[in-house]
Amino acid sequence: MRAVVQRVSRARVEVEGEIVGRIDRGLVVFLGVGKEDAPADSDYMAGKISGLRIFEDKEGLMNLSVQDIGAEILSISQFTLYGDCRKGRRPGFSDAAPPGLAEELYERFNENLCREGITVAKGRFQAEMRIVADNDGPVTMLLDSKKLF
Repeated sequence: MRAVVQRVSRARVEVEGEIVGRIDRGLVVFLGVGKEDAPADSDYMAGKISGLRIFEDKEGLMNLSVQDIGAEILSISQFTLYGDCRKGRRPGFSDAAPPGLAEELYERFNENLCREGITVAKGRFQAEMRIVADNDGPVTMLLDSKKLF
């Protein structure tokens, strides 16, 4: 499972001109599910992201998590994170999970965040979405559940 995590002052997601999710201060998480992913990957990513200390404390150091400050998460399913651009000019998506598995693990990820007490707004699975985000910092992190060191 792969994620791009962006710290934002606010963000929203629109589908066909309708706002389907919005947050104030928090994180936008673009989450990609790979064909080899399992529930453990979803659990790992939710735990990692909910505790990721990328918000500044009183001394200006990144010591606080989304949980620590009571912030929100806008979660967006993003299969293109598994785009392979090594050959040619058009990305291949053969490593992305099929829609059934991807939706199951994406929803599990969101449910895990909610169980942690985090307010989660979501995009719409398999929809064309427009994401508007005011990046804060900017602070952007890349996470991959298969790259556990």
